[in-house]
Order: sequence, then C-alpha cells, then structure tokens
Amino acid sequence: MLRNQELWDARGKSGELHLCVLMSQFKAGRQRRSGRKSAHLAFSSLLAALVLAGCAGSPINLDPGNVNGRDGGGPVPTYPMLMRIGAAAQASHDFANAVGVYRRAAETAPQEPGPLIAAGDALLQMGAVNEAIVSYNQALVRPGDTQGAQVGLAKAFLKTGKPQLALVPLSQALQASPQDAKLLLLLGVLKDLEGLHWEAQAYYRDGLARAPGDPGLTVNLALSLAVSGDYPNAIAVLQPVAMAPTASPQERQTLALIYGLKGNVPEAARLCRIDLDDASVEHNLAYYQTLRGLSREARSQAILSARPGQATLAPGTATPVSGSSYP
Repeated sequence: MLRNQELWDARGKSGELHLCVLMSQFKAGRQRRSGRKSAHLAFSSLLAALVLAGCAGSPINLDPGNVNGRDGGGPVPTYPMLMRIGAAAQASHDFANAVGVYRRAAETAPQEPGPLIAAGDALLQMGAVNEAIVSYNQALVRPGDTQGAQVGLAKAFLKTGKPQLALVPLSQALQASPQDAKLLLLLGVLKDLEGLHWEAQAYYRDGLARAPGDPGLTVNLALSLAVSGDYPNAIAVLQPVAMAPTASPQERQTLALIYGLKGNVPEAARLCRIDLDDASVEHNLAYYQTLRGLSREARSQAILSARPGQATLAPGTATPVSGSSYP
C-alpha cells in the first residue's frame, strides 16, 4: 500500500489527486483502525471530513491557513476536487453532505458563483427552499455567470406559491437565453399559477417548438388545457407520451387524472391500475370525483396548488396523480 506522499507523487506535480485515489486512501485508513467499516461508511465519513475541516484526526486537512497544506493525511482538496465530490454526493441523493462540500468550495474560491448555485440546487432538492433562496442570492453578488442562480431563484419562488416573485429572476434569465425551452416551461408554470392559462399554454407550445416531445412541457401543457376545461385537446396532447413504452408513472397518472376530470371513470381506472394498487386506485377515483364537483376556478386551484415540480397527491395516497413538473 502506497503511503500518502507516494500516492501524491505518483500523480506528478499537477497539484491534484484523483477523487478515486483520495477515497481509496481514506478507506484504507479507516480499515486499519477498525477493519470492519463498509465502503459506504467510508465515503460518508470522507464527506463529513471535508465539511468538518481542521478536526483532529481527519485524514484530509481543509484548513487553508496550514503552512504546508499537509497534516500527514494527504493533499488539501482543490476547488475542482471539492466540486466533483459535491456533485458525486448530490448524484447519490446525499444532499446534506453535498451542501457542506459546496459551501467549503465557495470558501476556497470566493469569486466563483458556481458552488453557491450548486448548493442552492441541492437545498432545493432537499426541500429547504428558504435556504436555497439565500444561497442563490449570495451567488448573484459574485462575478461570473449567475444565470443558474436566476433560474434557481425562479424555481424556489414557484415552490413557495409566490409566482409574482419568480417573474424578475426568470425574465432576467430569459434575456440571456431567449431560446431556452426550460425557461419557457417555467414561464408557463408561472402563468398557470396566476390563472392565465392561455398565456401559459402559449409558452408551453413555444417551448415544444424548440424541444419537440419534451415530457415536462407536454405534461404541463396537458394539465393547463385540462384545468381550462379543454379535456379533448389535453388528452390528445398527453396520450402519445403517456402511453409510450418509455412513459413514466407520473405521465400515465396525469392522463388518468384528465380522464377522471372528464368523467371517463373506466379509462381513468384502467390507467390507475397500471401503476397503483387497488386501495390507491380507489383513493384516486374518489379524488377525481371530488374535483369534478368543484367550480372550474376551485378545481384549477386544487390541481395547481401543489408545489410545482412535485406531484399532486390524492388525499390518503402516496402515489402521484398529476404533476406540474420542470427540470
């Protein structure tokens, strides 16, 4: 087993040690102490060590004030290394550790907005909307490309149910990328939440012209048509996507919702049974009946009041029946 210095020298003098070497080095140290730690625990401990920089006994020294950058446990992680580790944690849905690593990267590179944007995205995935808004706003005061912060802010404000707050950052992002279909999707969601369904549908169609067949745009267009009472066109838009072999449960269950709103209970039930158990099917069918009994305005509010980007849930079931989704 190579020692730390040998591992470092083996990479040459580039100043960067590959992530897999760093992880192997850390796991080896843990195995010498206990002999029983799993690879999963070693990776989690590595991430924790990155967050808790400077703690005694940590195999990685993250203290930028260290004279030689070493504590005998390996090299000081560089900004690119921290960003890769944070991305790996985020991809594994280890959002808390990802946020900690991204924040450490933000301290390492105080002029870079990227780590704060990435931290905001991870916080948004965690459901910590207010913390995400803070992180995005911190990114906006840094130089460089901050469009990701504008888009993140818009998503966060939409999740709070305050579409009027999302308009400013979304408009600024759209000025920089007027052809971005994802931004047009967000504008459509914003207009739907404001009750301006015709405007929302225009944005969705514009986005589909730029990204044909995009599932998010298709689902949101179909939902917008449905809450407007245009069930035939809603079904025509969504059915090719929802019945494709690659369709997701969300797409199928959104189509089931539209059939349920239209009053075609047998077809709604058939679609529900593709993904749901019998109890959930009964819950959803009862929910559709409740929605049909509401006024159009109340029905629209009930369907769209769910957090954008998450599925609307029928009461008493953990299975999505619809969704207003965006990337």
